[in-house]
This record gives sequence, structure tokens and C-alpha cells, in this order.
Amino acid sequence: MKVAVAKYRIGEPRDFDEFAAGVEAAIGAAAAAGARIAVLPEYLSLELGATCTADVRGDLQASLAAIQPYRCHWLALFSRLAMQKRMHIVAGSFLLAANRDGRYRNRCDWFTPDGAHGWQDKLQLTGFEKAAGVIEGGDELKAFAADGIRAGIAVCYDCEFPLPVRAQCEAGAHLLVVPSCTDTEAGATRVRVGCLARALENRVFVAQAVTAGEAAWSPALDVNTGEAAIYAPMDRGFPADGIVAQTRGDQAWAVADLDFDALAASRAGAQVANDRDWAGQLAPGIARARVETL
Repeated sequence: MKVAVAKYRIGEPRDFDEFAAGVEAAIGAAAAAGARIAVLPEYLSLELGATCTADVRGDLQASLAAIQPYRCHWLALFSRLAMQKRMHIVAGSFLLAANRDGRYRNRCDWFTPDGAHGWQDKLQLTGFEKAAGVIEGGDELKAFAADGIRAGIAVCYDCEFPLPVRAQCEAGAHLLVVPSCTDTEAGATRVRVGCLARALENRVFVAQAVTAGEAAWSPALDVNTGEAAIYAPMDRGFPADGIVAQTRGDQAWAVADLDFDALAASRAGAQVANDRDWAGQLAPGIARARVETL
């Protein structure tokens, strides 16, 4: 199964139609590369803040409120593209009004070629999201069945927490999708290391999309760092550094043909078996450290 992850350069669309045209061109390129699953980055919906007046788009809370009317157009756009291109589209994330006390959830939508739609809310909030004062974490964890495989979504920071991802993998996920957005090299490194760690300990493929470029008009998308990449366990049959494919420079997509049967078969000849040995760390004698005075 070919999977494509985007290094999506943030633009400054004048209206939703211009935003949609940019997205359609990007998805078209992934489809032309043969991708069955295309992954876009976190905070993609905030590019729509550019359609607002300067005073609104420069204010995160005001821009979040202003983009809510685009939600129905967002759903229609990605549903149409998924069906037209006969592919699965993981549409980054939309900061969606949660209908409680003016708060928003960072929601990642998954659209299928058959017109179905699922979603996963970001669970853990970054310091930036907490400081915003209007974003809340999700309270439900999912795994999705798609084209004979199961997949989980970990939105950016969520990939740095092993237990929810482990729960998705125990539900059968062999692909972890990570839409991300980072504004520092340290942030990009943290997400990359999180992706590599989750691939190692669960023996799964991890597909990370990123934002790129600068958008001085946006308090959230001002600076963007990192490379889109697809990761695998660092073991026999896979790259020693865990990187199956990665963008470079102005490259917009990293694409890889992932063999899930080979992934399953690799367990038999693995050098290490973190996924099978997971339960060992839960033994009563080592679940907690005993303090000894020396």
C-alpha cells in the first residue's frame, strides 16, 4: 500500500475556493504518485485564517471563531477528493468548536474512497495550546479499519506518549498516522523521536506529515520546521535508521510502498521484539522502583 505524507507549505488564500484549489493540487500530486493514503499536517485549517481581516487573523481566538463556518465546506471538499481520487485522505486537523464554553478541539478527519468519515481528537495539549485558554484535549481513542489494515491517528504531541499509541496497536493498528506542526528545531526533533520510538516499541509503520514555510500573519503558523517522513522498526528487512522515506528541501511529498504482510512476517526473525516483550515491563517486581539507601 502506497502512503504519502505531506510537507505542506502554508499559503495565504484569499477565500475558501483558493484554499480548496491548493489542497486539490496537493492531493492530485499524491494521487499521481500512486498513493492510497495521503496525510496532511496538523493545523491545516488555520491556513483559512488568512481569509479574515488583519485584526481577526492575527488573533488566535478570533480566527478560530471565524473559520467555523468553513467546517461544512471542509468536510465536503475532502469527502469529494477522497471519492474522486479513490484514496484515503487524512486531512490534517481542524480546530473545531466543541459546543461548550467557547472551547475547541484539535480534530483530525479521515476520509475514505467510499464516502465514509472518521475522526480522532488530539488528546494531549502542548504549552502553546494550554496558553491559548480555549483548546481542550479529546477524551476518546480510536483505531480505524481501512483497506484490510488498521491504523491509529496521533496528532503531533500525542505521538510522544506511548500508552495511548500502545492501546491503538493492541486494537490491531499497524500504521500510526501523525499530522504535525512544529515551529522550532527542538519541537521537530521531539516529534521525530516520538515517531521512531512508537515504530520501535510497537513494530508498526509511522507516517508523519508536517507544515512548512512561514506565515507571519498567523500566531499559530508563523514559523514551520521539520521534514515529512515514513518510519519503520529499526530491524531486519527495514532501514537501519528507521526512515523509509523523507522529504528534502522543496519536496512536497514523501511516498513509500508499505508491505504490511512483510511487517507481520518480520516478527519471526526480529533482532529484538519490543512489541512482544511489552508485558515484561509490567511485572510487579519492576513496575515500581524500590529506593535503597547506600
